[in-house]
Amino acid sequence: MSVLLQELTWSQVAEYLQHDDRIILPVGSIEQHGRFAPLGTDTYVAMALAEDAGNRSGVLVAPPVWTGWSPHHLVRPGTISIRAEVLIELFFDIISSLAVHGFAHFLMVNGHRLVNIPWMQICAERAQRELKVRVALFDPAWMSKEFTGFSDAIGHGEEIEISHMLHCFPQLVDLDKARDNAAGERDLYHVDPADSRDSLCYVPATLEDMSKIADDSGDTITGRPTLATAEKGRAYHEHLVGRLVQVLEQMRKKRR
Repeated sequence: MSVLLQELTWSQVAEYLQHDDRIILPVGSIEQHGRFAPLGTDTYVAMALAEDAGNRSGVLVAPPVWTGWSPHHLVRPGTISIRAEVLIELFFDIISSLAVHGFAHFLMVNGHRLVNIPWMQICAERAQRELKVRVALFDPAWMSKEFTGFSDAIGHGEEIEISHMLHCFPQLVDLDKARDNAAGERDLYHVDPADSRDSLCYVPATLEDMSKIADDSGDTITGRPTLATAEKGRAYHEHLVGRLVQVLEQMRKKRR
């Protein structure tokens, strides 16, 4: 049986709920990722992580929420940005619908990094308080602080996520068009969760900021995508899927 909720019949879901109440909820964004990677990058990687973890654990995977909060990426065409308050309500309704039928342990998989986290946290807290379910929020940046396979820090369209895409969806990436735009050092501002230095909290850039990046670099990415390889992406993906399976196992034990 498929682990993808959209491929099942209602009776198959009912049968699943007789022995399990866990479900994985992938969410990403539709936003520019330079001239060399697709607008759906963040959602594609969330889907790949969720589906592989679902297949290994037998846990169902809900259809992805393709859009995220991306106001700063409207600097380039194709980006779709949904207001955070709307996303909170949308995701709460998804959890509410599934909770009606008996799902009680939800694992959110975020593909849009730091920007999606605040509204996902608000939604998760509300769901736990009002619906009496349990929700975990899995973010690759926070769950790969022990992974040492990259030399680039988190940026946008950098070595990390482009390596991940080269492993999972190589046909969607044209690395020949990639150009590096290494992030400069900023005093007291280091947003990568793996960075141990003191830092201000992340605030999305303005459109003016993003326009300046585009003018200076010729593209709207931050980092060094030319360092990306499928092999690095494979190791990174395996690390994250392993952690997802661990979290799902923790959920399974709490059900007892």
